[in-house]
Amino acid sequence: MQTFNDFGLSAPILKALAAEGYVTPTPIQAQALPLVLAGKDILGIAQTGTGKTAAFALPIIERLSKSGARPQPRSCRALVLSPTRELASQIELSFRTYGKFLRLQSTVIFGGVPVGRQVRTCAAGLDIVVATPGRLLDLINQRAINLNALEVFVLDEADQMLDMGFIHDIRKIVSLLPAKRQSLFFSATMPKEMAELSERLLTAPVKVAVTPVASTVERITQQVIFSETRMKQTLLHKLLEDGSISRALVFTRTKHGADRVVKNLAAHGIVADAIHGNKSQGQRERALAAFRNGQSRLLIATDIAARGIDIDGVSHVINFDLPNVSESYVHRIGRTARAGAAGIAISFCDREERAYLRDIERLTRQRVPVMDNPLGPDAEMLRDAPASPSAARPQQHRRPPQQGRNAGPQAQRPSAPHGQRPAASRQGEPQNRSQRPQRQS
Repeated sequence: MQTFNDFGLSAPILKALAAEGYVTPTPIQAQALPLVLAGKDILGIAQTGTGKTAAFALPIIERLSKSGARPQPRSCRALVLSPTRELASQIELSFRTYGKFLRLQSTVIFGGVPVGRQVRTCAAGLDIVVATPGRLLDLINQRAINLNALEVFVLDEADQMLDMGFIHDIRKIVSLLPAKRQSLFFSATMPKEMAELSERLLTAPVKVAVTPVASTVERITQQVIFSETRMKQTLLHKLLEDGSISRALVFTRTKHGADRVVKNLAAHGIVADAIHGNKSQGQRERALAAFRNGQSRLLIATDIAARGIDIDGVSHVINFDLPNVSESYVHRIGRTARAGAAGIAISFCDREERAYLRDIERLTRQRVPVMDNPLGPDAEMLRDAPASPSAARPQQHRRPPQQGRNAGPQAQRPSAPHGQRPAASRQGEPQNRSQRPQRQS
């Protein structure tokens, strides 16, 4: 069995890993580490939760620390682009954790906070910058930072960048990169636009894939409960009577829906916080801190937070609303069953969401088991009831890319078998897949 000692990492990095209790690399780390250390460009296909942050952070720290070079004023030596503020903060924290016994300067850059402090931080030059695309371009346009001396570029969660409308910002940033650089590209899925971007970005890349695209986590027990829309809040209260739900993420489709769930929980004496794009950075950080340290048992979130929450010990993910983009389901439930633990994902499904459920089952190539509604047999009638005309998927268009420029944050295991045939459709469900609807936050 490989250990981190087998990769030739320097003693300070190994000391930092030992302090965190890290001994054995994950599959993507075992594959990517020697390639990145050798200076290869990487095309990585990996879900969040597979340990890919360390797969690129460790060799970058090794490279920068060994060269002995110092950053030039208003420049950086390594740049990591991330789609969300929360994820950017966690990546930068990983760099500081793994490099705490080395003298490397890093910072995180994102919108929603005053720009002045970020300008001052960039003035002396930095070894590592982790940034969201919008605020980075703001600083570049203000001449607060440039990318002329960049050595390593990392594009993380590339497919999420596309979903959030950042594709034009990314293209602008890529056009500013020096020709001589190492590039690392990571994505959970590979849409056409991302495949084209990777061809432009990477030079003779080595492909690293550790899980099938858009696969679900094997250790997650998935269940669906059919419920009328008006009974979902009562159903949530009923489920929360179960003491085994020790720390739960509850996902809603909209920001207002998240706030409404929090308000109704509070009316019943249940403490919960919401995290979504209308919350300030301080509010989001306080909500995450309370959830992480156990002060709050519940965190109510929209899909913008799905890839930005990396908290061990999440026992349950509850989809109060099913997502209207199937891939979001995979990212949502991936917040549980982390660090080798098991997890449970429970989804509420009303009449108008059955088309979304069918799409999810097609994507994951497995049927989600039905759980009896604990509120009683009346709610169970929904299971076999014919779908109403409004159950058809709405004909919405993807939002214009420029809207993603200042968007809030969108928010890391083996997968279920992909050899299974897609599940048979449920009675009354629409049979034709219509245009993919817009993601709502």
